[in-house]
Amino acid sequence: MINDLPKDQEIVALYFARAEAATEHTQKKFGSYCLSIARRILGNEQDAEECVNDTYLRAWESIPPHRPENLAAYLGKLTRSIAINRDRERQRLKRGGGRTEEALEELAACIPDPGENAETWTKAIVLQDAMQAFLATLPAHTVRIFLQRYFYLCSIGEIAREMGIGESRVKMTLLRTREKLRAYLEQQHIL
Repeated sequence: MINDLPKDQEIVALYFARAEAATEHTQKKFGSYCLSIARRILGNEQDAEECVNDTYLRAWESIPPHRPENLAAYLGKLTRSIAINRDRERQRLKRGGGRTEEALEELAACIPDPGENAETWTKAIVLQDAMQAFLATLPAHTVRIFLQRYFYLCSIGEIAREMGIGESRVKMTLLRTREKLRAYLEQQHIL
C-alpha cells in the first residue's frame, strides 16, 4: 500500500501546489511513524492523535517556504517538538516531573535552549549541524542509545531492555557521550 503512495519529494511538491492531497498522502505514509513518536513522549493515545493532527497543520503552514530534503525526519522533528511542548504544558499544570523534562535536563549542560529570537535560532542551526557531525564520530550502538534517550525520550529501563544490556551500562554510556559532546562543542567553539 505504501508503494502506491507518491515519493517524498512529490508530496512536498503537493504542499507547494497547496493541494489537499499533500496532507492525505502525509497521513497515509507517515501517520503511524508520527503517532509512535507522539505516543512515546505523551503516553496517551488521545493526546498523541491530537499532536499528530497538529503536525499535519504545522507541515501545511511551514511547507512552503521550507522544502525538506527528508520528509520523514522533518515530520518526526515537528511531531517531537509539538509533543514535548504539550508534555511540558501538561507537566506544568500538574506540577509533576516527567520523563521528557528529565531527559532534556540531562542535556541542558551541553546544549543551551535556543529561545525565540533569530540569533539564538541561528546558533541552534549551527548546533544541529555540529550534533550530526558529532554523532557521526560515535559507534552505532552509542548513537542508538543517545537517540533513544534524547530524541525518542525512552526511559533508561526501556533502552536497556531493547539493547539487551544493563541499566548501569546505559547510564554510563549516556554520561560519557554527554561529556564527549560537551568537549566536542567547546572544541568547535559552539559553547
